[in-house]
Amino acid sequence: MDKVYQFIADRKGARLDKYVCDKHPELSRTRAQKLIAGGYVTVNERVAKAGHKLDIGDRLRVVIPPAAPSQLIPEAIPLNIIYEDDDLLVIDKPAGLPVHPAPGHPSHTLVNAILSHFPHLAALGDSLRPGIVHRLDKDTSGVMLVAKNSVAQADLSDQFKAHSVVKAYLVLVKGHLTPENGVIEAPIGRDSRNRKRMAVVAGGREARTEYRVIKYIGDYTLLEVRPETGRTH
Repeated sequence: MDKVYQFIADRKGARLDKYVCDKHPELSRTRAQKLIAGGYVTVNERVAKAGHKLDIGDRLRVVIPPAAPSQLIPEAIPLNIIYEDDDLLVIDKPAGLPVHPAPGHPSHTLVNAILSHFPHLAALGDSLRPGIVHRLDKDTSGVMLVAKNSVAQADLSDQFKAHSVVKAYLVLVKGHLTPENGVIEAPIGRDSRNRKRMAVVAGGREARTEYRVIKYIGDYTLLEVRPETGRTH
């Protein structure tokens, strides 16, 4: 099913493709340009070009069609399973391993590994994300919950949507962070200098993260952080 978004432009002179990316950080500039070229983006109910300059008050409509079906191939990638029962898996995902196929990494993902160990999950839920109820960024290591049946998948998905699941991360940052407890609030969006990276940018999506210092280690600080808003970073 198509996803449809409508909003009012609030920046004069912004390029249409860049503005769409800013509003939808999950889209690359290339993906946004393809949507615009395909007529999926309209300005004041008219198809426009990627370089169209917006005026404040322009009415934008963005239609994001579902991804084309893709055949997942099981791959014999080792999994570190730290817990398993009839309903779910708890997997320690290493850094560098994408959770599911996407542009740029169509294979060698956690999903490919899961299907090698549990072939029956291929029939569960999203054809590209069987059993997946949440995600971690490619370069982030951590615990992943994977549903083994449709009932567990629905229940876990509802818990994540209701924010009843508490997520905590250990983060090592350079420098001595003070105060030792606090909240970081800053808008996250595509870095204008590198569209593959995220950064704090004007007009980005709201992001709020609580942190506490665990200890100082030389010139570094070890933190426990708890994001209240999940954002690609």
